[in-house]
Amino acid sequence: MATLLYRLGRLTFRRRRLALLIWMAILVAVGVGAATASKPATKPFSIPGIEAQKAIDLLEERSPDAGGGGATARVVFQAPDGTRIDDPQNRAAVDKTIGALDNTPEIADISDPYSTATVSADGTTAYATVDYLVGADILKDSTRDTLEDAVKQGQAAGLTVEVGGDALEAETSVGNGEIIGIAVAAVVLAITFGAMIAAGLPLLTAILGVGVGIAGITAVAGIFDLSESTSTLAMMIGLAVGIDYALFIVSRFRSELRLGRDPEEAAGRAVGTAGSAVVFAGLTVVIALAGLAVVNIPVLTEMGLAAAFTVVIAVLVALTFVPALLGFAGKRIFGRKERKRAAAQSSHAAPAAEKPNMGSRWARFVLRHPVVVLLGTIVGLGAVALPAASMNLGLPDDSAKPTSTTQRQAYDILADSFGPGFNGPLLLVVDTAGATGPGGPEAAADAVRQQVLTLSGKGVASVGAVNLNEAGTLATMQVTPTTKPSDPKTETLVHDIRDVVKGAEAQTGAKTLVGGTPALNIDFSEKLNDALVPYLLLVVGLAFLLLIAVFRSILVPLKAALGFLLSVTAALGAVVMVFQYGWLNELFGVEQTGPIMSMMPIFLVGVVFGLAMDYEVFLVTGMREAFVHGQSARESVVSGFKHGARVVTAAAIIMIAVFAGFIGATDSMIKMIGFGLAAAVFLDAFVVRMALVPAVLALLGKSAWWLPKWLDRILPNVDVEGDSLRKHIDAQAAAQVPDPQQEREREPVGT
Repeated sequence: MATLLYRLGRLTFRRRRLALLIWMAILVAVGVGAATASKPATKPFSIPGIEAQKAIDLLEERSPDAGGGGATARVVFQAPDGTRIDDPQNRAAVDKTIGALDNTPEIADISDPYSTATVSADGTTAYATVDYLVGADILKDSTRDTLEDAVKQGQAAGLTVEVGGDALEAETSVGNGEIIGIAVAAVVLAITFGAMIAAGLPLLTAILGVGVGIAGITAVAGIFDLSESTSTLAMMIGLAVGIDYALFIVSRFRSELRLGRDPEEAAGRAVGTAGSAVVFAGLTVVIALAGLAVVNIPVLTEMGLAAAFTVVIAVLVALTFVPALLGFAGKRIFGRKERKRAAAQSSHAAPAAEKPNMGSRWARFVLRHPVVVLLGTIVGLGAVALPAASMNLGLPDDSAKPTSTTQRQAYDILADSFGPGFNGPLLLVVDTAGATGPGGPEAAADAVRQQVLTLSGKGVASVGAVNLNEAGTLATMQVTPTTKPSDPKTETLVHDIRDVVKGAEAQTGAKTLVGGTPALNIDFSEKLNDALVPYLLLVVGLAFLLLIAVFRSILVPLKAALGFLLSVTAALGAVVMVFQYGWLNELFGVEQTGPIMSMMPIFLVGVVFGLAMDYEVFLVTGMREAFVHGQSARESVVSGFKHGARVVTAAAIIMIAVFAGFIGATDSMIKMIGFGLAAAVFLDAFVVRMALVPAVLALLGKSAWWLPKWLDRILPNVDVEGDSLRKHIDAQAAAQVPDPQQEREREPVGT
C-alpha cells in the first residue's frame, strides 16, 4: 500500500498540471450535471416496519382524503381578558381572519371553530385548522404571506392570534456552521504552519472535494429520489475530513523537506506514509456512515451513504490533488522566515539539536504517571457519562421551540386552554374489512372505542367519535391523552392502548393500529434504540478487523474501540446535562429542555466513531512506525506524539469549530446535533486520544504490539507505517550508486 501510494504521490507531483486539469474537469462535469438535474420529488418522512407508520399507510390506502400529507396550520384565537371568544365582536374578528384565507390556491380545507366546536370549555380560546394541498417544504411564499396577513388582521382587531403546525415553519439554514468552521480552520492552519500557502492548501482542496461531492449528490438526487436534507451531513463531514486529510499530508510533506528530501521525493514519501493513514482512516469513516443503512430508515440511509461518498472524494483529493498542489508550492510551503532560517542553517556543519515540543513533553509526563492519568481519565469521563443512563428519547415538537416563535406560543395557548395532551392526540386506525360478528364494521369500531374508554382516568382524557369511510373498511377515532406528547406517561399510554385493543380484536376480527404524532415518535425512538446494539456490533466489529490489519496488534484496536465507547457515552451525557437537565442551558441558548432527539445516539455513534478512528490512526500510526523502525515501545509513544500531537490537535480544533457553529441555530435539533458532535470530538481527541491512549500504551509496553503468529501470517500486509516503502527506497538508492570500475570503463580514451 505505502509503496503504491508513494509512486502515486510522485506521479501526481510530476504531472501536476494534468492532475489539476482532471480535477477541474470533474468539478465542471458534476457541476453541469447538478445544474441540469431534475429536482427530487417531495416524499413524506417514512419509517418502515413500525406500527404508527402502518397506520399511516393503511389510512392513505383506504381513506386517502383523510390521510393529509400536505402542510397544516392551526390558527389559534384567544379573546382579550374579560371577554369570550364567541362574543359578537370577537366572533366577527375570527370570521374575518378565516375569510381572508378564502380562495388561496394551495388550501384544501379550512375548518370553522364555531361549527366544528373547537372552542375551549371556558370560552376564551378557539382554533381553526387549515389543510394545504402541498407539503410545507414546497409551499409558495405567497401562500405563507396570505396566512401571515390574515393573522395580522385578527391581531389588529384585538385578538391574540398565533399559528401552530408546519405551514409557517422557516427553512433551517445550516450555512453559518460551515462559514464559521472555515474561518476558524484558516486561523488554526495559519498558526499551525506559519505560512499562508500551507494554510490555504487544505482549505482549497477541502472545498474542491465538498464541491465535487455535493454536486455529484445533487446530480443524482432526482434519479434516486433523494431528499433535500441528504447533503447537509455530507457537507459537514466532507468539509471536516477534507481539511484534516490534506492537513496530515501537508504536515508530513513539510517534515520530509526538513530532513533534506527534494520536493518530489518528499511528496512521494508524504503520500506513501500519511496517505496510507488517510486511506484507512477514510475507510473507518465510510464503514461507520454506510453502516447507518442497517437501521432501515430511508432518510438515515440516504444521509449516511451521501456523507460516505463525500469522504471517498476527500480521500481521492488528498491522494492526488494535494501532491499536485504541493508540486506548484514546492519549498514555498514554508513561510519566508523559515526558508531564510533553513538557508542559513545549511551553511553550518551541524544544525542545532531540536528541542522537545509540547507533544513529546506531554507524552513523557504520561509515561511517568500512566496509572494516575488513566484513572483520572476514566473517572472523569465516567462522571460525565452518568446522565446518559437517564436519557429520555423523543422527537422535539413545538414545545421545544423558542418562546418567541408563533408555533411555541400557539402550543402554550392550546395546552392551557384544552389540556396538555391536546397538542399530541393519538389516532386509532381500525381495519374493519375483516370484521366478523353481528353489527359489522360499526360494532367492531365501537368495541375498540369501549375498550379504550376503560383507560379513562388512567391517561386518557377523551375519546372522539368513530369515523367510518364510505366503503366501511376503515374506522378512525381520536384519543386525547392527559399528558403532553413528550411526557414519558404518554409513551406508557400508547402501550396500554395497544394492549387493551387486543381484546376487541379477538372478539371482532378487526385489527387496530395506534398512530398519531406521539405514537410515531415513540415507535421511531424504540426502533432506533433497538437498532443501536446491532449497529455498534457491525461498525465497531468491521473497524476492529480493519485496525488489526493496520496496526498488526490485538490490544491497540481493542483499546481504540473501548476508548471510543467511553468518549461517545460521555458526549451523550453532556447532551443530557444541557438539553434534558437544563444545566448551563442559557450559555448554549437552550430555552426549553425536553427529550433528547431519537436519532441522536445512533447518529452520534456513526459520525463520531469514524472521526475518532481518524485521530487514532493518525496518532498511533506514528507510534507504530517508530516501533517498527527500532525504537522501544515507550520511546515510540513519544515519537508518535512529537510528530502527530500538534497536527491532531489542529485537526480536532477545526472539526470542533465546524460542529460548534451549529450551536447558535434556532432549530433545537440542529443545535443539539452541533453541540453533541462538538462535545464528542473534544472528549475523544483531547481526553481519550491524548491521555488514555498513551497511558494504556505505557502500561502495556511491548505487548501492545503483540499479534499471534498464525494471525500475522493470514493478515494482509497493508504497511501503513511504511516499512516496505523504506526498504523499497533503500533498494532503489543502492541500485543507482555507480560502480567505480564501470565508471572508469565508460570514460572515453584521452580524458
